Amino acid sequence: MSIQIRGFGRTLMAGCFALASFGLAEAALAAGKMHIAFGDIATVETLNFEIAIARAKERGVDVEVTYFKSEDVASQAVVGGQADIGVGTPYALIQKVKAPIRMFYQMSNLRFYPIVNTEFYKDWKDLDGQEIAVHARGSGTEAIMMLMAQKHGIKYSNVSYVPGSEVRAGALLQGNVKASIVDSTNRNLVMEKAPGKFAVLPMEGVNATDEALYANTEYLAKEADAVEILVEELLKTTREINANPGVVAELRKKYGLLADLPADLEGEMVPYYEESVAAKVFPLNGGSEAAVKDDFGFYALAGQLEGDPAALKVEDFWTFDPLNKAVAVVGAN
Repeated sequence: MSIQIRGFGRTLMAGCFALASFGLAEAALAAGKMHIAFGDIATVETLNFEIAIARAKERGVDVEVTYFKSEDVASQAVVGGQADIGVGTPYALIQKVKAPIRMFYQMSNLRFYPIVNTEFYKDWKDLDGQEIAVHARGSGTEAIMMLMAQKHGIKYSNVSYVPGSEVRAGALLQGNVKASIVDSTNRNLVMEKAPGKFAVLPMEGVNATDEALYANTEYLAKEADAVEILVEELLKTTREINANPGVVAELRKKYGLLADLPADLEGEMVPYYEESVAAKVFPLNGGSEAAVKDDFGFYALAGQLEGDPAALKVEDFWTFDPLNKAVAVVGAN
């Protein structure tokens, strides 16, 4: 069975994936529906999420996923009601627009690598007055680069939004971008394909959420059972990968995920999860109030949240009801 990924106003196939088969009678007993808006493309770093989705579908949840060109567009889809669940960290959106959305599951912590073409730049100071490329407006990659600019007393001439770590890596290799930020898989790819041409700039003081799930509060109440199933499968998948990163290769094959993954990225799949697990990228318990307070400090420093971080209230941005119910079922870790 394949999933059709749909964009608004047009239909396209974007990385179909096969799910474990189940009978029509089981499918008819759907546990609920959800349309997930993801502001990125399906690739190695989304495998853990897609595995959990496949497992939720096995349990009867009717899931549709749309991959958008940016987190901005994905969040607009959720706020506008065209999608139920988004993936990202919409702190600024919640605070400034007062959108009735709440984050409810922490999927990953920030682990990105600022990279520069050494023909032009050698350190952070060299980026003063220069252009950089990040994932999307309001993304963790933008927040990191803005925080580093503050720490090093520099100002960029322009920030370009180029969704997809592999797309930014390709732009670096082609010379279209001279300074950017990518994940570990594409950091390795860039370094291997152009030895000595690029350097990773040092980065410190970053401890915050990269990807979280969020939804309209009305949807969270209406489809509480479906949301809880998804969160349970995310917890179980995350713990399985943390215990054995190599399992992603087996699960990718089992569920037929990322069938069109390029060969050079396929070799990076298990190493990416090994490195991510070692760096504690994937929280075992799906987030906490302490993690949210870390977010407040980071995103305030990066300019995406206003006011004193200590005065911000967790409940204005997050709800832990779905997570607490899921942990009660699968157990704490």
